[in-house]
Amino acid sequence: MQSLPKKLLKKLNRKNENMKLLIITQKVDRNDAVLGFFHRWLLEFAKNFEKITVICLKRGEYSLPPNIKVLSLGKESYKLQVTSYKFIQRFKYLFNFYKYICRERKNYDTVFVHMNQEYVLLGGLVWKILGKRIVFWYNHTCGNFLTKTAMFISDVVCHTSPFAYTAGTKKSRRMPAGIDTEFFKPDEKINRQPKSIMYIGRIAPLKKVDVLIGAARILDEEGVDFVLDIYGAAAAKDSGYFERLKGISVVLQKKGKLFFRGAVPNEQTPAIFNAYLVSVNLTPKGNYDKTVLEGMACGTLPLVSSPAFDNLIPPAFRFEENDNRDLVKKIKFTLSLPETLLVKYRNQFRQEIVQNHNLVLLASRLISVFKEQKS
Repeated sequence: MQSLPKKLLKKLNRKNENMKLLIITQKVDRNDAVLGFFHRWLLEFAKNFEKITVICLKRGEYSLPPNIKVLSLGKESYKLQVTSYKFIQRFKYLFNFYKYICRERKNYDTVFVHMNQEYVLLGGLVWKILGKRIVFWYNHTCGNFLTKTAMFISDVVCHTSPFAYTAGTKKSRRMPAGIDTEFFKPDEKINRQPKSIMYIGRIAPLKKVDVLIGAARILDEEGVDFVLDIYGAAAAKDSGYFERLKGISVVLQKKGKLFFRGAVPNEQTPAIFNAYLVSVNLTPKGNYDKTVLEGMACGTLPLVSSPAFDNLIPPAFRFEENDNRDLVKKIKFTLSLPETLLVKYRNQFRQEIVQNHNLVLLASRLISVFKEQKS
């Protein structure tokens, strides 16, 4: 693994004897556009633990080592959306959850809850009675009383963003983002198109895709040569927003300057990143979007507005939130960079991810967190 200490690699290549882990997560599906990355996390964790049990709300396609057991609460089995049926469905999820955490109690000594505070609230008392350690990963910038309760129940709370709701307490541990840099890496076989801009992520008001399209319209009016590809899908509740985006971009689409490409499996994203010069991320203040780091690992130049990246990405690649004219300036700057500077920045950004946000490094840090609770 590039730039990682040999001692760390040697240490991580040995399973931590007798360490057994229960992971609670939303979905295990290598093809999922948003959560597919967690499949690679599991592959890395499997190298470091004797046994891992995963409980997920929904299970899709996966290929994992024999020391990982995946148990689903069963969402993939339910298709109907009838209100009365949903109640039965949720009762079944709850029943399965308690069945699994009790039945598997001898197969884990630490619980790692990824993002969903509900599982800490539901299982916390049981785990405390059983003497299990609870590590809660929560990176959202917003929270409430329930989040605080989950933090109180947990032994340790992990986050990647300095603006996370869970940051700044005695229990808080800031972690690497966990980017698989052997998967997300430059690919010389793929031609990186000049003047190419991409966005990847959910299509939702929170993601501010309208600001990006507004910037694209200004660039077009100024005669700037570019192509913008937007990857992602909208949830049903955001369909109106998506239709509005398509409406305000009709002219750009007719000119062949903007395309909506739809959602893509996470496993296909390295090839996408490698085809573009610039990747724009517009998530609001404090958010630490993994797709920014995945793109950087592939050599795609990032443009971001979240101040959470201030210590990672220089000012030349940061724009003011909700300011499409400032974004236009940064796009024009990036598109005009000579090849020598493009190579310099690509190498610099990739090194930042390899050294500070590598998946192997995350595994090492999490192991330390799990072990520190033994004292």
